[in-house]
Amino acid sequence: MKPVATLIPMGVITAQLGDQIELGSGPKGVRLISDVVSVEVESDRIRASLATNDAADWLTISDNGTLGCLDVRFTLKTDDGAYIYVEYSGRAEMETGQIATAPTFQTSHEKYLWLNRVQAVAAGVIDDAGRLTYSIYEVKVSVN
Repeated sequence: MKPVATLIPMGVITAQLGDQIELGSGPKGVRLISDVVSVEVESDRIRASLATNDAADWLTISDNGTLGCLDVRFTLKTDDGAYIYVEYSGRAEMETGQIATAPTFQTSHEKYLWLNRVQAVAAGVIDDAGRLTYSIYEVKVSVN
């Protein structure tokens, strides 16, 4: 038996970064905290936006400035009133703006309990205005 991962499209997440605080260099590199001022999720299974103003990315940038290590957390509110906590880590190519992440979800809303079992991956890019666009995929594991 051999495990196989299949990626199933889940939709698109767009986010807008806001103010940033640079903490300077520490033991893990340069720490840059970025407010996330908006998030929109568009999918055939879920539509949601940012629920609170406590969203942020606690980014660590390598000493040579080429690699970013993401640490992102936010809460979504779906169009039918459910709350979903989202967190992800990942890697950002600072020179190209390309990003790879691995989101997970937490909710107690009955309609969205399926999200608690999802391990997702996302391919993203950031533009010069701080707008992030992610294509997000559910990872389905099967055994051949």
